[in-house]
Amino acid sequence: MNTPGSDHELEALRARVAALEADTARPPVRRHRLRSFFAALLIVLGCVLAPLGIVAAWTSDVVGDTDRYVDTVAPLASDPDVQAAVANRVTGAVMEHIDLKDLLEGVAPEQRPLLEKALGRLGDSLEGAVRSFVHDKTQEVVASDAFETVWTDANRAIHTSVVRALTGSDEGAVEIKDDTVTIDLAPVIERVKTRLVDSGLTVAEKIPEVHTDFTVLKSEDIGKVKTGFRLLQIMGLWLPVIAILLAAGGVLLSAHKRRSLIAAALGFAAAALVLAIGLTVFRTVYLNALPETVSQPAAGSVYDAMVRLLRTTIRMVVVLGVVLAVAAWLSGPGRSATVVRQLWHSGIAATRTTADRVGFRTGPVGPFITRHRAWITWILVAAAVVTYILWSYPTGWVVLGLALTLLFLLAVTEFLADPEPTADADPGRPPAGPGGPGGPGGPGGSGGPDPVDPGERAGPVDPGDPAAGKT
Repeated sequence: MNTPGSDHELEALRARVAALEADTARPPVRRHRLRSFFAALLIVLGCVLAPLGIVAAWTSDVVGDTDRYVDTVAPLASDPDVQAAVANRVTGAVMEHIDLKDLLEGVAPEQRPLLEKALGRLGDSLEGAVRSFVHDKTQEVVASDAFETVWTDANRAIHTSVVRALTGSDEGAVEIKDDTVTIDLAPVIERVKTRLVDSGLTVAEKIPEVHTDFTVLKSEDIGKVKTGFRLLQIMGLWLPVIAILLAAGGVLLSAHKRRSLIAAALGFAAAALVLAIGLTVFRTVYLNALPETVSQPAAGSVYDAMVRLLRTTIRMVVVLGVVLAVAAWLSGPGRSATVVRQLWHSGIAATRTTADRVGFRTGPVGPFITRHRAWITWILVAAAVVTYILWSYPTGWVVLGLALTLLFLLAVTEFLADPEPTADADPGRPPAGPGGPGGPGGPGGSGGPDPVDPGERAGPVDPGDPAAGKT
């Protein structure tokens, strides 16, 4: 029985302990706020650099790599809009260098009826008939398999020249004249002309050698473009790594690492979505700024092909960010996350119980997995991470597939592990009772409070907590 004096001493002791804890709690609070500020700053910087890292990686992998660029634009050879634009461009170039009178004079008299029959009986509309004839034959060529070779070779030559001009390594086929960077497309036109003749357009034999200068850049912008392009090429690998390291540093510095990881993952996903919106807006601005002589449908197809891998990377980053955020949330102590984990474990346990009833036995595998379950879990996670890193150009579907595969393997691991013994399964355990060892009030019973991790209770007590100092 407590005396009034002992109660007074106990209250004084509690007050003293609360005061000491309040004095020792103030500096950590200030340090905690400072850590939180720098952690948030690092995460924000990482999220800001994420879109730039995606663009830099795309520039290094596609724009700066000829083979990758050719693989990207090769499917455009079968695009209807591109085929129509190429047919119109080739027809115009051919018609600019055809002298109808000279061509007719050069044709033998006995062949003129055949030529007129081929051109059609259109009276004085000879030029229109020739243009229509050239366009039809050109359309047949660009729709054939032979055009794919012409398209691929032309883009390889053009890309190599442009990259040499931008990097300044070697001009090659690029010429700078009249403050303009141009590429001579004579080899491309010669190949197209040869295939026109092979397709039956014999009048193309009279076309002289055509040199067409394709304008790439104005010389006043070469320095800026060259510097930016070279910088993106150099940072193509390091800028994404820097963004990830900044975000990782912020997570490690934060006092609430799980919440910071969720914020960083969702921040990267949001930054990638902003980049995707910017690509869509820029597409409209880019097409509207083209001159009327350029086919907008074809330009749109080329633009979509060029940024296809960029959009694929964006979708991958979004999916990866969401997967990491969900994984961090599910591993947390929140009520909803706990309920989801309980449903997961209950479902696997029910499946294992049903399998045991029908005679399923794991043999030595079950005890082995039970002993080394933590190692097996980390090995599976590491294998998924290594697979993602080594995967060449992973997509959002790849990330989702790896996540689902990891979940499946973790479920199999838990299914094969021996179930933990329960009170009902242990014949030597006393029956549950109000005061027994297995009862609600006894050790290990369900009625007592759950054991608390000492690390969660360590640390100063908040003086503003009404429960502080009470027992």
